[in-house]
Amino acid sequence: MITIKTTYLGDLRTWNIHLQSGCELVTDAPTDNRGKGESFSPTDLLATSLGNCIMTIMGIKAMDNGIDLVGTEIEITKIMANDPRRVAEVIVEFYFPKKNYTDAEKELIESVAGISPVPLSLHTDLKQTIKFNW
Repeated sequence: MITIKTTYLGDLRTWNIHLQSGCELVTDAPTDNRGKGESFSPTDLLATSLGNCIMTIMGIKAMDNGIDLVGTEIEITKIMANDPRRVAEVIVEFYFPKKNYTDAEKELIESVAGISPVPLSLHTDLKQTIKFNW
């Protein structure tokens, strides 16, 4: 079953629709690669997917164990390389709300960060730097 339908709009821009939900997303090439940079680039989405997938798996673990992660913020930094042009590193930094988490809760949440589908699907040459700020 098709998940996403994409239409190329020209000028290095795509329009995408998630068929199950109807949610729409536009991508643009970044300004350093002949694009307008007016929306997420495909490589921005890769970096976003990494951070959001980790957050989702941590959220599932938290939900299963009665831990409240609501309000957690993520800062995601994408670092590009050339020859070939590719994402070389993604830095995902989590900032958890001040909720007096125990050391055991912190350890439990951190333990699932690298075992979610996106981190496990990316090439091993892509450096994934994950930081936790409690």
